Amino acid sequence: QVQLVESGGGLVQAGGSLRLSCAASGRTFSSYAMGWFRQAPGKEREFVAAISWSGGNTRYAGSVKGRFTISRDNARNTVYLQMNSLKPEDTAVYYCAADRSIVVHTSQENYDYWGQGTQVTVSS
Repeated sequence: QVQLVESGGGLVQAGGSLRLSCAASGRTFSSYAMGWFRQAPGKEREFVAAISWSGGNTRYAGSVKGRFTISRDNARNTVYLQMNSLKPEDTAVYYCAADRSIVVHTSQENYDYWGQGTQVTVSS
C-alpha cells in the first residue's frame, strides 16, 4: 500500500513557476514508477509526466514538454513536478500516482495509487 500526498499548488500569474511535490509513504517507493496527471474543470483527467523508478526514464505530454520537469528523490520518498512558463490552460487539479510496473506508462489505467490532488490556477 502506498499513500500519496501532493503539495505546492496555488495561484500564479501566466509566465510564472510552481513546483509540486508528492510525498509517498511506504518502504517500496523506489520500486514504483510515478506519474503526474491533471484534470481541468469540465474535462477528463490527462497525463502530464511520468518517471521511472530510477529516474532514468521520463515521459511528457506534448503540451508541457520543454516547460515542465519531473524528478524524484528516492531517499526522501518524494516526486516533484517543476512547472515553468505557466499558461492559463495549465489550470487544473494536479494528481500524482504510483505504478508498480517498471514501464513508464502514460495511461492512468496503469496506475495503482493516487493522491488527493492539489489545485493549480494560472491567471492571465
